[in-house]
Amino acid sequence: MNKNSQYIQRRLATTLAGHINHPEITMLVGPRQSGKTTLLKQLDSDLRAAGRKTLWLNLDFEDDFRHVSSQGALLQKIRLELGNSSSVVFIDEIQRKDNAGLFLKGLYDQGLPWKLVVSGSGSIELKEKLGESLAGRKRMFDLTTVSFSEFVDFRTGYRYTDRLKEFFSTEQKKADQFFREYLMYGGYPRVVLADTHQEKLATINEIFRSYLEKDIVYLLRVEKSDSFNNLVRILASPPTSEKRSPKHLSIISATSVCAIFPREALVPSRMVRPVTLSRL
Repeated sequence: MNKNSQYIQRRLATTLAGHINHPEITMLVGPRQSGKTTLLKQLDSDLRAAGRKTLWLNLDFEDDFRHVSSQGALLQKIRLELGNSSSVVFIDEIQRKDNAGLFLKGLYDQGLPWKLVVSGSGSIELKEKLGESLAGRKRMFDLTTVSFSEFVDFRTGYRYTDRLKEFFSTEQKKADQFFREYLMYGGYPRVVLADTHQEKLATINEIFRSYLEKDIVYLLRVEKSDSFNNLVRILASPPTSEKRSPKHLSIISATSVCAIFPREALVPSRMVRPVTLSRL
């Protein structure tokens, strides 16, 4: 297992590796920037070190994406690189492929000799599409951002991996410092690995923008991303902040919300009855 200063060990790694010898498709999903690619790259490296052949395809790259233009094109690429031996095929960023669930279902149902390991950003829409098509054919693993225990493990150089409770009770001042840092910056791996306060803030802002532009705008069909961005910042500010003044809160008036979202996205699909104390 990699223990260098730029690699954060994840608790899920052992479970993920244990599923490699199972026939179902191993599917790793999670938020953007949560470390999915890094985790699978480490698994790929471990398999190669153990003498197992692997093929890595990242659908963010055009040269790799062309190999999933059809199931036949992918099989041709796999046979060229791996032959017919029992090997492992990694497909990163599977959400880039239209009808990914049906695409993977067709491959799995052929009873091929290769193990498929795929990853994708864990949007609700992606999980629903893959879940419907791959029922009984996949095992889904959720990777969250770095947990507090993983964060402390990393920051202490993995000296207390099996004794974190003892560390917390013995080194309370250090544990409190770690907890404050974790609360301030969160657990995105790139943020954890950033050296300075400025780098951490810049990385957080970059991640926020990627969520806004690639996920929220698409899933919620937001028409004015800048207005939505301002709305989120106001709602996330402390109650005593100047941003919560009546002047700033006017942005969330019905007029402003209608300007941010398309009208059809604001029409309720069914009536939701209010909850009152008399019903509790």
